[in-house]
Amino acid sequence: MARAIALGFFDGVHIGHAALLNKTKERAKEWNLTPSVMSFDIHPDTIVFGKEVPLIGNTDSRREIIQRMFGIEDVVFMHFSPRVKDMPYGEFLDNLVLQMDCKWIVCGEDFTCGARGEGNSEKVSSYCREHGIGCDVIPQISLDGQVVSSSYIRTLISEGKMEEANHFLGHPHCISDTVHTGYHIGRTMKAPTINMNISPGVIYPRFGVYATKTAIDGDDEFISVTNVGVRPTFGEENAVTVETHLLNYSGNLYGKPARVDFYKFLRPEMKFDTMESLEKQIKNDSDNTEKYFQEAEKAR
Repeated sequence: MARAIALGFFDGVHIGHAALLNKTKERAKEWNLTPSVMSFDIHPDTIVFGKEVPLIGNTDSRREIIQRMFGIEDVVFMHFSPRVKDMPYGEFLDNLVLQMDCKWIVCGEDFTCGARGEGNSEKVSSYCREHGIGCDVIPQISLDGQVVSSSYIRTLISEGKMEEANHFLGHPHCISDTVHTGYHIGRTMKAPTINMNISPGVIYPRFGVYATKTAIDGDDEFISVTNVGVRPTFGEENAVTVETHLLNYSGNLYGKPARVDFYKFLRPEMKFDTMESLEKQIKNDSDNTEKYFQEAEKAR
């Protein structure tokens, strides 16, 4: 199938990425092509500079957001290996055109590919002209005087500035996973929680409690309260957990896919001396969460 392809890493799939994805859909419709995305499984800097880059989301998260929010089902991840790092940019584009039947390329003006990043957006555009392939280069997007970038959004998330991060993302920051069996402590306090893991290499939001919404099976959505941290009241372990209490819900969710959307940081993680004080705080967190979403609905 002939494709119009958006090229980029798309970490977080923010509003700058949205400009690429919407243009790709536009060109695909115009030229009867399949809108597609080609990205890499790991951040290129991991191989190029030998350093880990903390990510907003893993490959599954990037694919899910692109499919859910933009309706682009064809999302392809190439393994970024030392061979890909050292590949001349012309060879990289040749493979893209031949293997994916690419008829149109959309990339950002800061896009690079090939050895030493020599395949910048200008050279990609020249390559496309020489080979009769359509090309759009999308300028960087600024918001409130700030260039929208994944690195800037990572900083906001790590600081718990979730409303600002979502402003630049264009959608709520989310964590997706299959619901795991947890410690069952919440159930004894009539505040049952679902437990999720954050993938290795993905950044943690600032430890604390958040107003969230939780989608189950990609469908039913519930107002929820989420704690990210190391459970200082109960555990002596240092493992980071993500525990979400769904308000006004009862039922067994173990084994089901869930997505937690983060909206607002409510308070830092705390250690409680008694179960009674913890239960009281959970009630306050739930009330504050419901109030937050009620006020947000009124402001719409």
